[in-house]
Amino acid sequence: MSDQLPPCPVCGEGFTYEQGTLLVCPMCGHEWSAEDSPLDADSAADSGAQIKDAVGNVLADGDTVTVVKTVKVKGGGGGVIKIGTKVAGIRLISDGVGDHDIDANVPGFGRIQLKSSVVKKAL
Repeated sequence: MSDQLPPCPVCGEGFTYEQGTLLVCPMCGHEWSAEDSPLDADSAADSGAQIKDAVGNVLADGDTVTVVKTVKVKGGGGGVIKIGTKVAGIRLISDGVGDHDIDANVPGFGRIQLKSSVVKKAL
């Protein structure tokens, strides 16, 4: 690796520093592996892992999805999100708990994290 560190793939700032085996951006807090470092910020957005729903449709921020499997909600008051529940305005996240990769405001439950494997993009 050269002496110059690459800019942050998320925000493009050049204030990157090393912390152990990771590269860190102090501006946005993004951390990534030096081996996975893209050449520029545009290629990072294009090469990023796409999040797909239960049937293989690519999801994006702001999409409306439908729950395709009954989901038991743990913590808080508990409860069940029933099949067919529509959730509008989802936000994709990469730092969710476990393999939860959607942050959404579910009617009757409030803001919770969901797995993309239990939703289908509403058309």
